[in-house]
Amino acid sequence: MSGNGSGRKRSTASTARRELVENELYEHATRLFAERGFAGTSLQDIADAIGMTRPALYYYVKSKDELLAKLVAEVTSGPLDELTAVSARGLDPVETLRAMVAVLAGRQARQPERFRLLIRSEAELPEELTEAYDQGRRAVLKAVAGVIDGGVRAGRFRPVDARVAALGVLGMCNWVAWWFHPGGRDTAESVTAQLADMAVFALQRPDRQAVDDDSPAAALKLLRQDLDHLERLLDQ
Repeated sequence: MSGNGSGRKRSTASTARRELVENELYEHATRLFAERGFAGTSLQDIADAIGMTRPALYYYVKSKDELLAKLVAEVTSGPLDELTAVSARGLDPVETLRAMVAVLAGRQARQPERFRLLIRSEAELPEELTEAYDQGRRAVLKAVAGVIDGGVRAGRFRPVDARVAALGVLGMCNWVAWWFHPGGRDTAESVTAQLADMAVFALQRPDRQAVDDDSPAAALKLLRQDLDHLERLLDQ
């Protein structure tokens, strides 16, 4: 029992150290790629920046292409895995959307350099990475649009085009990478919470019982929105 416990501790410590080194590796590679370009950066440059020998670097990554592929996978597959986990929690559409925006904006706020690098490098990505990158973005769009569409059908969101609304939400989240600076006045948590609220408030349908304007005209306006949405559903 004691031997097995010691082995598990060593394995856990080894995994944690690998994750720390890989994260530092990604940060230095991202900075160098941004400064010198992908073609102008060598594995030796990355090894020098992280303070290890090139043979030691091979333990973590075999080539620049592999490193770039890992960065692409992290930026595309990582959010999708988290969004899938959020959907599996069985929350109502409003809280699901709030949680999804927190995931997407939070990733942008915590690692803005990586997102900016990929956006700037889209035209230079190898074909297989471009395909993986595009598939990941389409899957994220589909996940967010699906929640919005479900909210519209359940009467929780206003009758909107779910795909257009999802593109708007994603655009708001993606822009975080360009203006948010870690260590500034605002924290990543406060920014993501505010953006999540903004996304929900922009789409959430007002409760008929809570609407200030209870006039017949206001009620008729809500009814027309329902009818317009039903007509769009019938035309699909």
